[in-house]
Amino acid sequence: MDTLNTDKSNQPISSGLYQEIQKEILSGEIPSGIKLTEAAVCKKYGISRTPVREAFRQLEADGLIDNIPNRGAFVSGLSKRDISDLFDLRILFEIQAVEWAIKRMTPEEVDALRETIEFMEFYTLKDDIEKVLNFNLQFHQIIYQGTKNRMIQRTLSTYHTYLKHSAPAKTFTSDYLKTILEEHKAIFAAFETRNVAAGRKAMEHHMYQSKLRRIANYF
Repeated sequence: MDTLNTDKSNQPISSGLYQEIQKEILSGEIPSGIKLTEAAVCKKYGISRTPVREAFRQLEADGLIDNIPNRGAFVSGLSKRDISDLFDLRILFEIQAVEWAIKRMTPEEVDALRETIEFMEFYTLKDDIEKVLNFNLQFHQIIYQGTKNRMIQRTLSTYHTYLKHSAPAKTFTSDYLKTILEEHKAIFAAFETRNVAAGRKAMEHHMYQSKLRRIANYF
């Protein structure tokens, strides 16, 4: 009976279901206050109750649903304040991540970071927003891995997922790609010189500007 289709065919059905419902809640497709029933989810995805119950447990642990005794599971989602707080927390963790990564990354990892900047620049010239944003994400993920700290990697990946799926449709100004390219170049320059202070300053500037660019769409 378990027929849920996911992008990662080798992952457990409950994980794929969890990711699907998480995305639907964060995007607002499933609004806050809506009651989720096991029967409805089973019918929608054509799966048994066992993976649904596991997905519900994960969503409850994330604070995205509230399981009320004798009433059932209700979607809580993210409020505007939650989203603003997530931005601010991500800024703090990104600044810490860049400090640790500058101190701990190997020359080979710095080379990988350089390569992402080169791709970002190439696709900026091509005005290819999708490719630039993909390498933008890769740039940050290399930094997360470079911290050699699993907790900060997991935390920042979670923040990124929440902010990505809860974001409304993006709007881009004509100089958007050039602007973010320059911000990332400033961060990378600190890795080349192993300058922690410069890296913290460049990342702080980039993250606050990122929040300003997106906050108008949220509020």
